[in-house]
This record gives sequence, C-alpha cells and structure tokens, in this order.
Amino acid sequence: MAARTPRLPFAHRLSLPLIAAPMLRVSGIELVSAACAGGVIGSFPTPNCRSVDELDAWLSRLAQEARDAAEAGRPSAPWCPNLIMRRDPAQLRQDIDCLLRHRTEVVITSVGSPAAVVPQLRDGGCLVLADVASLHHAERAIEAGVDGLVLLTAGAGGQTGWTNPFAFVRAVRSFFDGPVVLAGGLSDGVSLYAAIALGCDLGYMGTRFIATRESMASDAYKQMLVASRLDDVHLTKAFTGLQANFLRPSIVASGLDPATLPENLTPAEARERYGGGVGPHEGPRRWADVWSAGHSVSGVDDVPTTAALIERIGREYAAAQRSL
Repeated sequence: MAARTPRLPFAHRLSLPLIAAPMLRVSGIELVSAACAGGVIGSFPTPNCRSVDELDAWLSRLAQEARDAAEAGRPSAPWCPNLIMRRDPAQLRQDIDCLLRHRTEVVITSVGSPAAVVPQLRDGGCLVLADVASLHHAERAIEAGVDGLVLLTAGAGGQTGWTNPFAFVRAVRSFFDGPVVLAGGLSDGVSLYAAIALGCDLGYMGTRFIATRESMASDAYKQMLVASRLDDVHLTKAFTGLQANFLRPSIVASGLDPATLPENLTPAEARERYGGGVGPHEGPRRWADVWSAGHSVSGVDDVPTTAALIERIGREYAAAQRSL
C-alpha cells in the first residue's frame, strides 16, 4: 500500500504516512527500530539517550538495520530524532554532530525556535520539521528555513496545542505548500486517512504507541492507558508550566488532587516541584510517576507488538480509502 506523501523524498519507503511520535521516557531504541521496520517513521527525543555515546550506539544500530533491510529487499522507514531546542547548548551541539555523522534523513525540532540549527542540519542533508502550535510560530519556523511543520493541535498528549486541527491545517495550507504533519487525536487508520484528506502529508501518533510491547513505558502505565478513555485526560499547567495533558488516574495515584493542582507555576517552578525524572524535586515526578496521554486514549484497548499495531492501522487505513 503506497503512502500519499509526495513532498517527502523517502515516501516510497513508507507503508503508511505516519510518524510514531517522539515521547520522553517512552520512545526507546526497540520502539523506534520496530516502527522503522514496519514502514513507519520512528522518532525519539534525543534526551532519551543518557549520553551522546548512547545516541551514537542507537543510530549505529538503526543504520545497520536499514542496510540489512535494503540488502534483503525490504524498505525501511527513516528514523527521526527530536531535538529539544531549550536543551543545554553544548549537549544540543553534540547531538547534532552525532546526527550528521550518521547521515540522519529527517529531524524534528521542538520547544523553541529552530533558527539556530536549521542551516547546519540542512547543509548536512537533513529534512527539518518544526513542531508548532500557532500560525505565528508556523510563520516564524518557515522564515527560519524549515522544510516542514508538525502542527500540534488540541488533544495531543503531554505538551499540547490549543487549536482545532481542521482549522489549523487549512489555515497553514493557505500559505505553505511544504510537508505538514498533524499531531493530536490520531489513534487509528481512519483518523490517519482523515488527516491526509485534510491536506497533511503525515500523521503523528504518540499515545497509541505508548501501549506497545516495545515502548519503554511501564506495564502499569500501559494498562492504565487501556483502562482509560478521553474523559480521563486532564489538561493542566502544573507539571510543566505549560498546557499539557496527563492521565487523571495517575495524578490521583500520585497522591494529588486534579482539582487543586497549582496552575500558575512557571516552567522553572514546575521543574523544581515535579522534576523531570532526574534530580531533586518536591512532589511526584512528571513523566515517571504522573503519566501523559492524549485524547486518542479512547482508541487504546490492548498492548500489541508494534508490528501488529502497524498492520492493524494499515488495514483500517485501506478500508477508509475504499469506503470513500
């Protein structure tokens, strides 16, 4: 089944127009590897690697697996590191140098302007996608020279957007004809096909891939996703200082009351209180103890292998094509 992604140079290597979204403490080498092998772009935040040496090891493995697949006549999708722009500049430079050594094909930038890194990444042959949540930031990213945009819309897990996806995509398409990725609310092949019909080149799925056997999430986290539905998603600024979606049952299990969370914390204050999984903190750890999920959690009802999930999404996508 060919993926409709005419603006992407690696379109012929995709089984679906889909990115397994980059998720802190979830997207590990096993999930990325399985996604790429299934023809879905496997992405991960580079901070998921504990050091640049580990990042180098991950990319070496992925590159070898891609070579093995090519020799066997099995196309594999690209891997896609996610650069957090507010990361320590020295660490960011080390990560970029590592990505370029491994001839990374596509990179996602998020949480800050990509302007400082776009020239180096593009000169190194990377297709650069910028994560944006407003028209203003979309325009700024385009001015910075990015190749494409990841549109963060209402309902995405973790750091979330505020816009309606229909309105956001069509507004961006009125002035941008490059690659567009829709993030927020996609859980199956039908919703993915809707994103393509809307004018996107790719969809982003995060929550659905947390509940796979290869993800780094704990078994308790995965089972909570299966047991939860859209109404269990709680929007709050408490844990990050920015609007983010978390699972209400995990907030309660951490001894907190969702109705009385501090909603006026700055990002620095939120980090001090809830940490980031490492270092000192006052309360339960965000991401590690309090778990994120998007509105698409209503579409999570089991914990399959990544290969089985991709095959299922493919059947649903094909059925949606036929029905329309």
